[in-house]
Amino acid sequence: MKKYSIGLQLYSVRSDLYRDFEGTLKKVAGMGYDSVEFAGLYGKSAAEVKALCQKYGLDPVSAHVGLSEMLADPDGVFETYKEIGCRYIAVPYLPAEDRPLTPNYGNVVASIAALTKKAKAYGLQMLYHNHDFEFVRLPSGEYGYDDLFSRIPDLGAEIDVCWVNVAGEDPAAYLKKYAARIPVVHFKDFVMPGKKAKNLYALIGQEEPQDKASEEDFQYRPLGCGAQDLPALIAALEGSVCGYVIVEQDEPSMGKTRLECAEISRNNLRPLGL
Repeated sequence: MKKYSIGLQLYSVRSDLYRDFEGTLKKVAGMGYDSVEFAGLYGKSAAEVKALCQKYGLDPVSAHVGLSEMLADPDGVFETYKEIGCRYIAVPYLPAEDRPLTPNYGNVVASIAALTKKAKAYGLQMLYHNHDFEFVRLPSGEYGYDDLFSRIPDLGAEIDVCWVNVAGEDPAAYLKKYAARIPVVHFKDFVMPGKKAKNLYALIGQEEPQDKASEEDFQYRPLGCGAQDLPALIAALEGSVCGYVIVEQDEPSMGKTRLECAEISRNNLRPLGL
C-alpha cells in the first residue's frame, strides 16, 4: 500500500483544462498521478467532475476556494465539493488587505474559524494554504502563520514548502512542527537568485506579470529542478498525518509546457520512493 497519494494541483495546468477539461484529466492520470486538487471547475457541474475523476481513476481530494467565495455561499461551496468527493477545502491565499498586521486580520481569522466549523458539518476539513507573507512577526513576537493555527485548533495546515522556504524558514522543520495538522502538503520547487527577486506575486494580483523572465526573477520549477531538498522534505513527513503530496507549479519554466512540467515533477518523485 502506498504511503502517500501523489496529486496535482490542477491550477498548474489551467490553460489546458480550459481547452480540454476531460483530455487534460486523462493526461494527468496517464502521468501516474493518483489524485487531483481543484482551483475552479471550469464550468463543469459537480456531477460531471465526479464522473470524470472516476473514469480516469483520480481521487478528487481537495479544492482551493477563495475566502470571499466561501463566505458568500458556504453551503453551496461545501455541497458542491462534497458531491465531487473532496475531503478538504483550502483557503488559497489572502489579499493584501486581509493579511497579518492589517486592521482586518482579526475579522479574517474569525471568518476562517466559522467556516472551519461549518465545513466540519459537511464532513469536510478546512485547510489554510500559506504563502510567505504569513511569516511576519506580530507584536507578540509570534509569526502570523503560527498565530492563525493557535487560534483555530481544528484548522488543517496545507503547508506549501516553496513559500516557507521563500520566507526564510526551513520547510522540513515546519512539516515536522505541524505533523499532526498536515493531511495535505504542497510540494513546489523554485529558483530565486537573490533576496530581491522580482515578480513574486503576479499570480495573485499583487504584481504585474513580466513579459519575459530574467535571471533576476523568481521562477517556479518542476520538482527536482530547483532549490528544494526533496529527500529532506520527504523524510520530514515521516510520522505525520499526511496522506497527500500535491505537486504544484504555478507557471511553467525551462521552456516546457505546463503539462510537460507536471510530468517532469511526477517522474522526478519516483526515484525518491513517491
